[in-house]
Amino acid sequence: QVQLVESGGGSVQAGGSLTLSCKPSGYSVGGYCMGWFRQAPGKDREWVAILATFSDDSYYADSVKGRFNTSQDKAKNTLLLQMTSVRPEDTGVYYCAASYTSTTPSSKCARIRYDYWGQGTQVTVSS
Repeated sequence: QVQLVESGGGSVQAGGSLTLSCKPSGYSVGGYCMGWFRQAPGKDREWVAILATFSDDSYYADSVKGRFNTSQDKAKNTLLLQMTSVRPEDTGVYYCAASYTSTTPSSKCARIRYDYWGQGTQVTVSS
């Protein structure tokens, strides 16, 4: 049974940094599409960053491009999201997602259905 556990959320001031971690159990990081999504209050869930862990290609929503970076640590079986220069509009619940899909081109990872989700971790950015 696949379970994803996010950690690292919290409160931060605008302009600050935060790093989120996603630790799966029953699943190995490194072979499939994985991603980070977020849901702001009153809004739909949206994708933030995608990592094709089989090729190490990453993709970002325009709203976070140049500020966020996602990476994998295979030794620790962990997916990371480094958030810098955060803004109040980055506030929301951040979810890690995993799949058993690997695609060509890897950019298709942004359009697949993710079957496994974490419980989410709250990020609050104050101005």
